[in-house]
Formats: sequence, structure tokens, C-alpha cells
Amino acid sequence: MDLFGSDNDFDKKSSSTMTSAKEHAPLADVLRPKTLKEVIGQDHLLGEDGILTNMLEHHSLSSLILWGNPGTGKTTIARILAQEINLHFIQISAIFSGVSDLKKAFDEATRFRNHSGKSTLLFVDEIHRFNRAQQDGFLPVVEDGTIILIGATTENPSFTLNSALLSRCQVVVLRRLDETALELLLTRAEQQLNRQLPLSNSARTDLISMADGDGRYLLNMVEQIILHAKNAILDSKDLTRILSRRASLYDRNRDGHYNLISALHKSLRGSDPDAALYWFARMLEGGEDPRYIARRLTRFAAEDVGLASPNALTLAIAAWETYERLGSPEGEVALAELVVYLATAPKSNSVYKAYNEVRAVAKKTGSFMPPAHILNAPTTMMKDLGYGKGYEYDHNTEEGFSGQNYFPDEMQRQQFYTPTNRGVEETIAQRLSHWNQIRKKRSV
Repeated sequence: MDLFGSDNDFDKKSSSTMTSAKEHAPLADVLRPKTLKEVIGQDHLLGEDGILTNMLEHHSLSSLILWGNPGTGKTTIARILAQEINLHFIQISAIFSGVSDLKKAFDEATRFRNHSGKSTLLFVDEIHRFNRAQQDGFLPVVEDGTIILIGATTENPSFTLNSALLSRCQVVVLRRLDETALELLLTRAEQQLNRQLPLSNSARTDLISMADGDGRYLLNMVEQIILHAKNAILDSKDLTRILSRRASLYDRNRDGHYNLISALHKSLRGSDPDAALYWFARMLEGGEDPRYIARRLTRFAAEDVGLASPNALTLAIAAWETYERLGSPEGEVALAELVVYLATAPKSNSVYKAYNEVRAVAKKTGSFMPPAHILNAPTTMMKDLGYGKGYEYDHNTEEGFSGQNYFPDEMQRQQFYTPTNRGVEETIAQRLSHWNQIRKKRSV
């Protein structure tokens, strides 16, 4: 009997171990592209006329700085580039590495070059975390060809990398993964899992929006869905329940506390000063902290009065400060004055509604860049990328309004704030209407 087992037994065990490891590997690792053609969302770099495609065709890969958001494929691209050109590949992270680690990597690259005559592709993740001296350490080995440096960063290289290092590298900007790319990634995940995700159409759309251009995060969420979902199809509400938790309320047993503040708030909104004063007094008599009431009244000034009466917020802060200076009971008179003012003021929640709407849109489009013409360009590289080109200084226009677009290029212009015809907002509405007419003339 062979105590060590046959070669076939070893092969079977090895194969079984690899299969088991693959099954337990994160989905993002399992689906990591093996070739550049499999990389999604970066056609401007890897397409027919892409920068990296041209480099590979001419066998002239230069040192690169890959600048992009998390989950856009920086590490994957670096690995595949080394594979495509048959370079020795070393990967380090600037978060966990120091001078000794760099020296070790450089020595390994030197030995490999002396042994095989080939260069090393050194991939440095989070390269912007290296200090100036560490960054300077790359210069000699980049210049003599010992390494081809590919650094990955989520920060603007103009501000975080030495000019000497930047001059020896080409900055390549990776784009956030758009909806088409993320949908393709979901399809690949389903093929790998050999099943469709149990999501309604709206939930699938929401899942892609939640990923916000990050492919790795999308696949992590897919794993959570598979782990927690049952056989039923999940809708958007179910998806939110699985992928996030709602914060718990505090002091659940103090129902009277919440009932009275709700009564005060709704009486103010209903423009009833007498009822509002009554609930205000009830809260004070019940022992409520006047500072809490002051905070809620300030919130009401911003949320329910808004720009219909901009002085409301100023008076709210003044009343709150008066209470802090005088204390009880004199300071409570200032709060009572604020209650009456808020109840009798013209009301508008237009800003509050616009704020909630724009927050929802911002979550879906959270990594869109501003249009290039409104970006400052303090460095030459940023000017070369088109930052600030075509910007019109509004004060130099005839009406002090240029009408340029300030939304991201990927978005259509949207209107979030719609003023009412009450109080000061009536004047604001007229002003916005005038500016819209100028904007329309500009677009013709």
C-alpha cells in the first residue's frame, strides 16, 4: 500500500481543492477578466483606437498612472498588460509598503532582468499614499528600464504625485462603469452562478444605481442577494431591506414626546398661531428641553417656510441664541415669538422638496464629473485634459448671466427647485423665468 497515494490520487485531491477554493472565492475574483477584451467600460483605452491598444500593437508600453474610481478595473488592467507583453509582474500596495518593500521589489526586478533580459511590470496600488521621497525612489529604475511602473490612484495625480514622477508616466483616466457595463457584469455573474438574480425589473435597475459605477461593489451586492434572498422575486423595497438597515429610533416608549412635537409642527404648517402656542406650552409644561424645541423650530424655518420668508431662519437662530443667553423663563418668550412668526409667515417647502429630490439623483450619479469647462486647471496636465476650456465669466456678460451648462455631461439639465408664488419666492420665480429665457436663446 502506498502511504503517500498515487499521482492520480494527488491530482484528484488537487483538483478537488482548487474547485472548492473557486467555489468559495469572492465573485469579483472569479469574474476577473483574463484578457483585455473581457474588460468592460473602458473602450476609450482598450477599444480599436484605444491608448493601451495602440501601445500593445507597437510593443511600446510606457509607465502609466491609472486614475479612476474604485471598481473600474485598474488592478485587472495592470495584470493583463503584464501578461500580454510577457513581463514579470510584481504587485505592492502603498498602504502597507515602505522603503524596504520598494527596495525588495527593485532588487527582484533587477535579478529577473539580469537572468532573462526582460523588464518587470511593477504595479503599485494607491500610489498617491507614498511620500515624496518614496516616489522619487522610482525614478532611477523607471529611467533605466528595470521596471515599467503602473500606479493606481483614486486621487488627482496633479496634486498627489511628484512632478518628476508624473513626467515619466502617462496619466490614463478610467471611466466609471456606466449602466450598460454594469448590466453586462450582472449578466456575467448570472452565467457564472448558472441562475438569474431573483430581482424585479425595478429592483435590478436600483441595484445598478446603488453600485454607482463600481463593478466590484456590484458583485459584492450580488453575493449578498444570493446569500439572503429566498425563492421569491425581490422588489426595490426587499432589495433595500437586504442591502442596508434602517437606523433605529431612540426612546421608543416616549410616545407623548413625539406626539406633541408633531402637533406643534403641523399647527405651524397649518398657519394656526394659537394652536401652535398651545402645543409649545404643553411641551414646556411637560418638562421638554427648550433647546430641543428651538432646534425643531429652526428646522421648520428651513423646511416649511423656506425662501417664501428668508428672515424666518435668521429669526430662528436669533431666538435660539436669545434663549441660550437668558435661560428660562425669560428666554422662552423669544421662542414663543418665533412660534407666532413661523405660524403667520408665508410657507414654501420648495427648497426642501428640491433637496430631497436632488439627494436621490446624487446617489445614483454620485461619481459623475463636473463638465470640464467649469473645472479649475492649476496644472499643465489638467489644462491638457481640457479643464477650464470655454468657461464664460458671468460677470463679464451683458446681463451677468451666461446661461452655460453646469450639470455633468452624462446628465440632461433638470429642474429641482420650483418656487411658489408666495412671499419672496414670487420674485425669485420671476428672476428664474428671465434666466430660463436667456438659456433657451443660447441653445437655439
